[in-house]
Amino acid sequence: MIQGCGSDVGKSVLVAGLCRLFTRRGIIVRPFKSQNMSNNAAVTSGGGEIGRAQALQAQACRTKPTVDMNPVLLKPQSDVGAQLIVRGKMVGTLDASAHGRDKRALLDVAIESYRRLAQDAQLVIVEGAGSPAETNLRKNDIANMGLAQALGLPVVLVGDINRGHVIASLVGAHVVLDAADRALIRGFIVNKFRGNPQLFEDGVRRIVEHTGWPSIGVVPWLHAASRLPSEDGMQLEDRYASQSPRSRVKIAVPQLSRIANFDDFDPLSEEPDIELVFVPPGRPVPADAALILIPGTKSTIADMEFMRSQGWDIDVLSHVRRGGRVLGVCGGYQMLGGTISDPDGIEGSPRTVRGLGLLDVDTVMTGDKTLREVSGVLLGMSGNAQSSSVGAVPFAGYEMHIGSTTGPGAGRPFLRFSDGSTDGAVSADGRVAGCYVHGLFGVTAARAALVAAIGATPSHDDHAARVDAALDEIASVLESCLDIHALAAIAGL
Repeated sequence: MIQGCGSDVGKSVLVAGLCRLFTRRGIIVRPFKSQNMSNNAAVTSGGGEIGRAQALQAQACRTKPTVDMNPVLLKPQSDVGAQLIVRGKMVGTLDASAHGRDKRALLDVAIESYRRLAQDAQLVIVEGAGSPAETNLRKNDIANMGLAQALGLPVVLVGDINRGHVIASLVGAHVVLDAADRALIRGFIVNKFRGNPQLFEDGVRRIVEHTGWPSIGVVPWLHAASRLPSEDGMQLEDRYASQSPRSRVKIAVPQLSRIANFDDFDPLSEEPDIELVFVPPGRPVPADAALILIPGTKSTIADMEFMRSQGWDIDVLSHVRRGGRVLGVCGGYQMLGGTISDPDGIEGSPRTVRGLGLLDVDTVMTGDKTLREVSGVLLGMSGNAQSSSVGAVPFAGYEMHIGSTTGPGAGRPFLRFSDGSTDGAVSADGRVAGCYVHGLFGVTAARAALVAAIGATPSHDDHAARVDAALDEIASVLESCLDIHALAAIAGL
């Protein structure tokens, strides 16, 4: 089990890299995280949803993701707290006051899922959540030492030197953990080191002296990690802060307060002719953007109001009046319509709010959640494959949403599924479109067509192959800097 001294210390990437490393050695590996909290999720082939990191880790293992890899998923939303997903299905909500209560039933679910994975694997690499040093949460923990104790898992603890105080964080964890939990830790890793790791040899010695834990190694800053999908919206500004000087066509994405599945747009950041800009709160949408992408959100109504509070609704409408293009995905599609209604209080108190009014459709929130993989043909911004500037090109992706969107605008659909049904809507002038399907830009042909439609030159790169190559690169770096024999021994291989 890989645990960390805090959130965002690099656990997910290290687990993905180790999954690929041991898979390349011919070992049957499976990833596992008992409880995740993220609005970036992936759909499994069975129609469930799990955290995006575990789907990536499954790819690192060269296997399909399953709901057992992340049996408990919390998706933060508005006033009602977090949506609770158990084994891939929405079962209700969990408010903040209930978060620390007894989770024995969820621990039992996690243990059952782990054991089912372990039946078909030679190695299960488990990712923790947050830090085990948060001992105030230990009583009801199901994600760190609570799970490790229940399953007898050996633990490797990760510290992040990039944020500083790595000696204090690792030694401090040793101090505050009780003896039983401390005994499960078999070694430590120092992650995200910049420069010559020999300069930190004295630091490693001090950690060993204070804790008695052996060092498994010092991992350098993994540049290839920037080519992997990320889970945390807090990483957006760092992720897209630097753009290629060759970029010439700007795409702007308002950074909604509850933004979800923003990794939809990762492939666009790799296009040399595209400048992808995530617009943080407090800043206007750039007036020189060729396309505004309105992303998915965990709470459409709350983020529609957030958009208005930022003045982004005015920016979007002005952009359209100037002849600009807009594409909304999932919750962003719902915002483009006339109204968004929540009569049963699915996202909070029952109410109806105005959308942007750019598409002649309306949305009603319902309790049922659509979760499925889809494929078909992209009709294009005109909604007509014969006359579209985009043309009829194949796409593949997934749906993950609550709510139903209907209206006259849906008579000009954006997508046609393989079964002949359609999705989305396109404005009469073809400049505004929306759909429920995530992952469109990950398909080379669909991304190339949409990039060309805004006047940019597409690269035709294979995004999936790029991610796979990044996993191989990370695995090779870990092979060179970690004591893999010690890790294998800890895992009982």
